Amino acid sequence: MRACEARSRLAKALSPFADGATVTFMPHGRLADPDATLGTDPRADPRMVEVFRRFGLDGRFPSSGLTPDSPAEERHAFAAMSEQAIGAIFDSIAEDLGRPDGVTTTTTECTGIDGNTVTLFVSRPANADGELPAVVHLHGGGMAIASAADAAYVGLREHLAATGLVVVGVEFRNSSAKLGAHPYPAGLNDCASAARWVAAHRRELGVSHLVVSGESGGGNLTLTLAHKAKREGWIGEIAGFYAQCPFISNRWLDACEDLPSLEENDGYFISREQAALLGSLYDPDGAYADDATCWAAMATDDELSGLPSHVISVNELDPLRDEGLQYYRRLVRAGVPAVGRVVAGTCHGGDLLFGAAMPDVFGATLRDVSGFAYSLR
Repeated sequence: MRACEARSRLAKALSPFADGATVTFMPHGRLADPDATLGTDPRADPRMVEVFRRFGLDGRFPSSGLTPDSPAEERHAFAAMSEQAIGAIFDSIAEDLGRPDGVTTTTTECTGIDGNTVTLFVSRPANADGELPAVVHLHGGGMAIASAADAAYVGLREHLAATGLVVVGVEFRNSSAKLGAHPYPAGLNDCASAARWVAAHRRELGVSHLVVSGESGGGNLTLTLAHKAKREGWIGEIAGFYAQCPFISNRWLDACEDLPSLEENDGYFISREQAALLGSLYDPDGAYADDATCWAAMATDDELSGLPSHVISVNELDPLRDEGLQYYRRLVRAGVPAVGRVVAGTCHGGDLLFGAAMPDVFGATLRDVSGFAYSLR
């Protein structure tokens, strides 16, 4: 709670209205109606709502009854159940989208910092001519669930590669479920190993430079990787970082007035409870709660200063929206070249999930990631 209060004071101090002026904001979502859901919120893109309705997810998830203090075996069981349920939904949505033509995917391996083997999935345009920018992609799942080999992530990377990129998916160790249990820093170490391997093998891969990108838990890994690289002195190997709907605050059950989206959009596809439970598996005893390489939101101004270009993309109807926007604003104030992006009408990661139902939104996000990578060439 002390961290929450400190962040709240910081947000107030940095506010454009810190001089005492007042402004009235119109409440939305559950701040306006405690019973609001994705299916009833007028801001929600109806195409997205219709897809969720197919799976019975346009309403509110029932509570698991668990907390971060519940027995570890119960929280791991929750993660395994979540992985199975969400994975089945993602597989169905990926089948709707299909795979792009003209892209090849191969598998290779690198040796991790911890001596383990890290599997990498390399997707590229089949007829690429000359060097291309690379995106090292870190999948979502709260650093606890899902796999880079899942059909949804294979398809996402291939569609991104079709824009003219080499895209490298990293099979990092999770803190739970089928690739767990490996808490922090195992997954981050694997991501660092992969990024450094791509940087060292640029010539063989036909890569000009690389950026790191990921969504949700992969967004936290993207941002914490920047802090790890800076701390260890190899930040120059990465040209930029693109974090989508980043899962970074580690304060999801706190009453934080500086993060109103936590309440406003709670239960819209993801819930505060779910976020807190998955987060508790990544840093089980809270030993790294103040470490910017575990939770990006804990970075000090000095740790932010001097980082390369960033994009922070968030979703309007995401409980995590405001922690991403807050991080973007702190980057800018620290002098980091940064862009903030809000995808209207979408839930957590909604611009990446619904390529078949919302091709214009999906395509715009892919072009933005690709454009960012090319802009750093």
